[in-house]
Amino acid sequence: MADRRLQVFYTVARQLSFTKAAEQLFMTQPAVTFQVKQLEEHLNARLFERSRGRITLTSTGQLVLEYAERILGLSAEMDKRVSELTGAISGPLLLGASTTIAEFILPRVLGEFKARHPQVQTYMTVGNSELIENQVADHTIDLGLIESPSQLPSLHTEVCCDDELVMICAPGYKLAGLKSVTPQQFAGEPYVSRESGSGTRQFSDNYFRQAGIAPEDFNIVMELGSPEAIKGVVETGIGVAIISRSTVAKDLKLGSLVAIPLAPRLMRTLSLVSPREKFRSRLLSTFAEFATRKMREMASRK
Repeated sequence: MADRRLQVFYTVARQLSFTKAAEQLFMTQPAVTFQVKQLEEHLNARLFERSRGRITLTSTGQLVLEYAERILGLSAEMDKRVSELTGAISGPLLLGASTTIAEFILPRVLGEFKARHPQVQTYMTVGNSELIENQVADHTIDLGLIESPSQLPSLHTEVCCDDELVMICAPGYKLAGLKSVTPQQFAGEPYVSRESGSGTRQFSDNYFRQAGIAPEDFNIVMELGSPEAIKGVVETGIGVAIISRSTVAKDLKLGSLVAIPLAPRLMRTLSLVSPREKFRSRLLSTFAEFATRKMREMASRK
């Protein structure tokens, strides 16, 4: 319902690039430029400064952007509320999830949700927890599932379930026979770690700091951005890793890895984050409630 010129301007202003805006809107760059020019002529004001291949917002452009955010937000809210009067839950669902949740927990949740609500189209962004909560804060995605409560004041956090982090190693590794591992025992081993920005990395670093061990003192042999990659490397016997127990169920059955609890146990919460002030549609509320319930059920069966 909102003016197309305003929608195009808003996208260009957020991307600060006509090219990126054209890609996001599935338009040609000349068409994007034309829409912005039309808006500038309608307002009788320049909205962008163009210099050396870069664009910046003018003071008028910044004012228009503030109003565009409010106008487009209200337009989207109106569309959602009117559609909800029809009774069916439908429309796009823009999700983000940290790597661990996306690979090992969400597939079942999304499959069952789609079976109940076939008119919903889900689009998911996968990244580490820091990336996902920043995209929720920027309103790039509607909801995010991350591996720790958000620290951003603009986001609302709902705890979904508990998740235990364990040490993994190859069956032939020297620590494989232990029933539990202390932080001090772990600290002396070659460590295959998640990358900076990962919820798993952040949470485990805090755990070791509380035990009096500085993460900077670890013998980190690799930093990898995927639980699957970490498991593959650890299987070779090169060292140990900290990983969610939910990611290794199949590996334990196959006997390719050993999972050993830390002492004291390393427990964290998996959380759902959403913009604190943004209207939550019936679709988003329904998915949030469903995902939280399913994740708690899955956690209770471990």
